[in-house]
Amino acid sequence: MKLIALNGWAASPNAWDLCESLKGVKIFSYIEQLDGLAQREVNSSKEVVLVGWSMGGSTALRLAAAYPEKIKGLVLIAATARMMEEKSSSWRGMTPRRLEALRKGLEMTNGEGFFGVPESKPNPYMIDTPENLSRGLKYLYDTDIREDVKKLGSIFVERKIPVAIFQAENDGIVRSSNADFFKASFPHASLTMVKGSEHALVIDIPQLIDEAVFSMTKKVNKELAV
Repeated sequence: MKLIALNGWAASPNAWDLCESLKGVKIFSYIEQLDGLAQREVNSSKEVVLVGWSMGGSTALRLAAAYPEKIKGLVLIAATARMMEEKSSSWRGMTPRRLEALRKGLEMTNGEGFFGVPESKPNPYMIDTPENLSRGLKYLYDTDIREDVKKLGSIFVERKIPVAIFQAENDGIVRSSNADFFKASFPHASLTMVKGSEHALVIDIPQLIDEAVFSMTKKVNKELAV
């Protein structure tokens, strides 16, 4: 069984350092996701548990929809089905102006990212060239996987594929309505709404993420051993 973790836009892999369940696990950057490397990994694997944070959550859902027969578990952390606000459908999300503010904010860190450069380690933000940041923002702007998620939900319910959803109530980047949408699509899923936190849940609640990942992988390995 392969455990695959998918990072958020412009996020350092070191943001996951407190997650014991992912020690030694490859953290696919947003560029590696856009370049199809995560998809190749899933395609070449037999059984997969996907863990996705933010933009990585949407990638996890896309991969699950593309390879439903391979996916044995899904952990969604501040994930999004549709990043952008839609007044026509009353979908709560980000405005283009707020999305652009994220990019400008990252530029103002002078190459040290939102979480700073880790001590005695290579700068993980070297990939954040203007071109790559724009590619990631375009992905976020265009993403709309609501219909894919609904279809995937019926498959996962029927096959009893475990799903864990983590969302901060006051997340200003990914609205909490995403978690409500996921719970409606995956009614059998566990849903943890976190108070007093925002978007960086991999830093704020690593122990809860670990519990979900350890429990899920243990269940999958037990089933595969039968």
